[in-house]
Amino acid sequence: MDRWQAMRIFVKVAETGNFAEAARHMHMSAPAVTRAVASLEEVIGARLFVRTTRSVKMTEAGARYFEDCRQILSDIAAAEAAAGGSYATPGGTLAITASALFGQMYVLPILTEFLNSYPTMRARTLFIDRPVNIVEEGIDVAVRIGHLPDSGFTAIRVGTVRRVICGSPAYFERHGVPMAPADLKAHRIAASTSAWASPEWRFAGEQRVTIDPVMQCNTNEAVIAAAKDGWGLTRVLHYQIGPALLEGKLQIVLGEHEEAPLPIHILHPEGRHAPAKVRAFVDLAAARLRENRLLN
Repeated sequence: MDRWQAMRIFVKVAETGNFAEAARHMHMSAPAVTRAVASLEEVIGARLFVRTTRSVKMTEAGARYFEDCRQILSDIAAAEAAAGGSYATPGGTLAITASALFGQMYVLPILTEFLNSYPTMRARTLFIDRPVNIVEEGIDVAVRIGHLPDSGFTAIRVGTVRRVICGSPAYFERHGVPMAPADLKAHRIAASTSAWASPEWRFAGEQRVTIDPVMQCNTNEAVIAAAKDGWGLTRVLHYQIGPALLEGKLQIVLGEHEEAPLPIHILHPEGRHAPAKVRAFVDLAAARLRENRLLN
């Protein structure tokens, strides 16, 4: 087996943390994947993985080799793309992920504009409220809200969002306006049970309030609807209620107690060798998101 293919197999095993899973992704047999890695270890003269019956972990040498292999394979892909023209002209299918509501409200209009500009392009979206491994799930571009872990991916900051407490004017007329975070215990709360939800609401100055929601909903759309109907208060990200704020259906309270805003980044794993489809979409998305006043 040639060295290039063995490196591809090694990288896939490292990314998936599993020989059988890597074999499935590469349409190979598990023994063939095992032999390729063993051959690579013999050529290099170092162990790349520590294998147990339950897990596969990279050695220190394996971790260093993994980063080098990713760069080498990226360079090869860029060279091939340039030779075939895809590095210069957007083409193929672009896969994008974002959280469900942000993707629908802010990423989708950018994507349709992009597809109108490049009629030969196709697109696939994964708008979902859970962490997405963009390498394993074949994602080209991700829009992420929150502080990013160190991943080695290219990240472009395009805005910020606030966590806000909101309710309808009718609710505040009947029940009053909370003046401090502790006052929330006297109000009816509708809380989301999404992947990032927590019963502990944090505020500036290390203030924390553990809420006891009367209503729990599995979507942000549901708690926003309850708040607009005047049923109670909820906590969401500022962009999620932008239209309702402009229409006067919701009002933000306790703004002076908010935590620092969360950053928004556009993320992609290709680095400086990103194909034209990624570079073109990222440029457009960065411009559109930065000019959106609800996000900046």
